[in-house]
Amino acid sequence: MRVPGSTSNCGAGFDTLGMAVNLYNDVTVRRTKQSGARPATAAAAAGTAMAAEAAAEFFRRAGVTPFGFVFRIAGDVPMSRGLGSSVTLRAGIVAALNELSGARLDKPALAAIVTALEGHPDNATPAVLGGFCVGRCDPATGELAGVVRQPLGRELVFVVASPAQQLETKKSRGILPKRLPYFDAVRSINSASYVVAAFLTGEYDRLRHAVADFMHEPYRLPRIPGARAAIAAGVEAGALTGWLSGSGSSVMCVARPARARKVGQAMAAAFATADVKARVYLLRTDNHGLKIVSRRF
Repeated sequence: MRVPGSTSNCGAGFDTLGMAVNLYNDVTVRRTKQSGARPATAAAAAGTAMAAEAAAEFFRRAGVTPFGFVFRIAGDVPMSRGLGSSVTLRAGIVAALNELSGARLDKPALAAIVTALEGHPDNATPAVLGGFCVGRCDPATGELAGVVRQPLGRELVFVVASPAQQLETKKSRGILPKRLPYFDAVRSINSASYVVAAFLTGEYDRLRHAVADFMHEPYRLPRIPGARAAIAAGVEAGALTGWLSGSGSSVMCVARPARARKVGQAMAAAFATADVKARVYLLRTDNHGLKIVSRRF
């Protein structure tokens, strides 16, 4: 299975907004007679518990008798950088087991399983479905209740500056406050709604300076040296807007193609000023989501 990386939150759309990007991991699964999930390589070993959890959730929801498998993961999505690396493994395992078992669950059903595993739909839905996604969960059960999905064209480049610093989402969530000032929430809702409207209507110039988050970025950005300055530098160099990708450490700016390279250079320079080396990616939206690239039975 080939699974796209993703950016989540997109500013103030905390745990709700996500977009697939053309950076990929390949997850290969082979059925075995032994029980449980086993890594095929040392590189995959760190994901064994995650793979086993994904398998258990799939077997339970699909009503399939569990079977053992060997898995491997390889690709270009950097680990713990806010670009959806954990979702590529979870989605890849679930989708591969769906094929191997003959369960024939459709993509919305797979997205629901991956959302349950992640605890929120922001990365899960675009990784499975592709495009820009607005996911809604049932407030009582947390189950995925619906997704509005919008394919995006080539009019935008998503410029990522990714420093070497790893940030685990679980730890990053631990620094968030238990309560927010009322009007911080109101201002964040205002920004998130406007960003969604701009993406859904294709009026991309309305994204200019549209991101204003008061829910997670004020608490996460200070822990990533150079991150806030990198977003500001990208906007000053011509980007329409920018945000912290997921929980970080990567930051992303939205630019027109003609300005994308200059924006990336400015973002990298801002990190360098903080003595941080950052890799720059010039990405487009992946509008297809996960897909089978090889099948042998």
